[in-house]
Amino acid sequence: MTVQYEIVHTTVYRYKQPVSFGEHRVMFRPRDSHDLRVLATDLQVSPASQIRMIQDPHSNSVALVQPDGPARELEIVCRFTIEHAHTSNEELPLAPSAEVFPFAYGVEERFDLEQYLRPHYDDPGGHLTAWARQFLRTDGLTGTRELLFKMNQSIRDNFRYAARDEEGTQAPQETLKRSTGSCRDFALLMMEAVRRLGVATRFVSGYLYDPALDGGEADATVGAGATHAWLQAYLPGAGWVPFDPTNNLTGGNQLIRVGVARDPSQAAPISGSWYGETDDYLGMSVNVAVHRR
Repeated sequence: MTVQYEIVHTTVYRYKQPVSFGEHRVMFRPRDSHDLRVLATDLQVSPASQIRMIQDPHSNSVALVQPDGPARELEIVCRFTIEHAHTSNEELPLAPSAEVFPFAYGVEERFDLEQYLRPHYDDPGGHLTAWARQFLRTDGLTGTRELLFKMNQSIRDNFRYAARDEEGTQAPQETLKRSTGSCRDFALLMMEAVRRLGVATRFVSGYLYDPALDGGEADATVGAGATHAWLQAYLPGAGWVPFDPTNNLTGGNQLIRVGVARDPSQAAPISGSWYGETDDYLGMSVNVAVHRR
């Protein structure tokens, strides 16, 4: 099943008086693949700006935006039309060697997956590792897909979602300790836990479609109306498989990829600099509208 979506992503920064701007990196454009096709794009920036499109080391599309002059407001509006095919984890067969955990990647895969296999955060006391291992069966063999499904659901069921205004992502140990976090925090927690079990994972930023926004039946989806984050695990035979621990989603066509990276810091939707007095900054607003055509 293939559906089309219209996406409008608006970010506005406001200041007390005109300030000067450095270059801003904007990662809003959905990531083309066999299951996701970008049909139309439009990027509008106020004040007038110089815009360059590049690909980063992970082949994400990045717009480099350099405003031409000072202003009291920086507004960046991106519009997209995309076509998204339905995907289902249950319909993606794993290689026979990977159906039961633990499994081993082939030599060539390990070379390519090295940066996604290595944990990036310390685990003093081994608490994160112990938490990850609780999803292994003690009464028989553990299915690889079963293991990941259980962890994905456990985060949704046992952790409390809380949007955070602070920049960056909460360390996995902190999320585990507090049992609360944002979608980026939950994605990173599961990424690092799964890496400690020997499975390659990467961070995904993007958008989330919620049928309730189109007047349909409301789903218990958290993250609609803003940017969203989840993860992918690399499973032999199936490739990169999505897991959204915030909503316990495992595929479908609600998750719309924009950027992938080995760490959340590499997939910020927007980053940049401005020059003025410290108290000139009044704040920012973000609005993401995703509607089915």
